[in-house]
Amino acid sequence: MNWQALALSAKLAALASVLLLLIGLPTAYWLTYSRWRWKFLIEAVVALPLVLPPTVLGYYVLVATAPNTVIGRIYQSLLGKTLPFTFEGLLLASILYSLPFSVQPFASGFESVPHKLIQASAALGAGRLRTFFRIILPLSAGSVLTGVVLSFAHTLGEFGVVLMVGGNIPGVTHTVSIDIYDKAQALDHSGANETALVLLVFSFVVLSFVYWFNKKGLSIRS
Repeated sequence: MNWQALALSAKLAALASVLLLLIGLPTAYWLTYSRWRWKFLIEAVVALPLVLPPTVLGYYVLVATAPNTVIGRIYQSLLGKTLPFTFEGLLLASILYSLPFSVQPFASGFESVPHKLIQASAALGAGRLRTFFRIILPLSAGSVLTGVVLSFAHTLGEFGVVLMVGGNIPGVTHTVSIDIYDKAQALDHSGANETALVLLVFSFVVLSFVYWFNKKGLSIRS
């Protein structure tokens, strides 16, 4: 077991899921309650990573953050280094790749909140921000947890985006999925199986917990 690769993947997944929580909550709120007629275009952009091949997304992230681009020049002038083939570049690509796995569950939870409760909160003088934290967010706790957990698990096992944007630099971008690939390429089937089994068991436990939590939440509400 390559513990360095596993630790790096866990760090990447944890940071990505936290940032996706901060980005996903306002995005999902806007998608749920906005009446803009062209909102479906934003919804399509958010959901695009679900159908877009990871290598395609990784390629365009790589091109967009190259040193000769606007993003690349701004980042390099601020921090003195480039984004491609770094942990930070990998984090950016992971956020884009796992975005729908957080936003869609969040939005689903917000949509399930009875509109009459939101209207009642507004009638009592509560602003949108207070209504969100006192009414919408608590009633959507199960969906928010689902989004956070799914984005963490999805980032933990990603491969195509990692390979395109991060490459294979030990201690920097050599994640656990890359480690499995390297072991399989080297015909180290025992090592590849050991690492893959850990991810398999982890994914099963995570999904079981999410389903159990949501089922428990539904039974409490009813």
